[in-house]
Amino acid sequence: MTRVGPARATAHPIEVESYALLRSRLDTCDLPPLSRAVVERVVHTTADLSWAGELVCDEDALQTGRAALLDGVPLITDVRMLAAGITSRRCTVALDIPGVAEVAASEGLTRSAAGIRLAAAQHPEAAVWAIGNAPTALAELLRCARTSSMGIPLVVGVPVGFVGSVGAKSALRESGLRSVTNRTERGGASIAAAIVNALLYSDGQR
Repeated sequence: MTRVGPARATAHPIEVESYALLRSRLDTCDLPPLSRAVVERVVHTTADLSWAGELVCDEDALQTGRAALLDGVPLITDVRMLAAGITSRRCTVALDIPGVAEVAASEGLTRSAAGIRLAAAQHPEAAVWAIGNAPTALAELLRCARTSSMGIPLVVGVPVGFVGSVGAKSALRESGLRSVTNRTERGGASIAAAIVNALLYSDGQR
């Protein structure tokens, strides 16, 4: 497998100033390197310091996920909006897989869940999964992981919504899968993209 190097782009002066302001208001120095990179990028993306206390990061899981991404394993996203936020890596968008509408109708699934079911069937080998839209997509991924021998280096699970999102994220944390997630109804494609980008852009050093 061809190793894909981390993106090396010169930061825009506005981004440099933004991170300096962020760090003047939020002390992340006690976090390990990749956890710090994830927390800071999500806070930077949202301009919301409260994300620092909500994200659930595991440094070993982040290291495994980052290594897998750099090794070129498939990156599966639930929706196009999330894939659009990850410009340094090609993504497979589960919702765009042919047959999603038919599977959703025949199996009584949401289209997001149907897309994940089809993607899981196509990628039983190692793949990094990023889910930022529908809680049903995350729930379906967990079902697939329970019932098959999927290789999953990392799940980025931050679906948004008042219905089902907290339960799906809790189930992810209890599943034993390597993951990064959050505890509340908040989430979304931009949050998931920020987490993946943090792993791709970080050099893993403080």
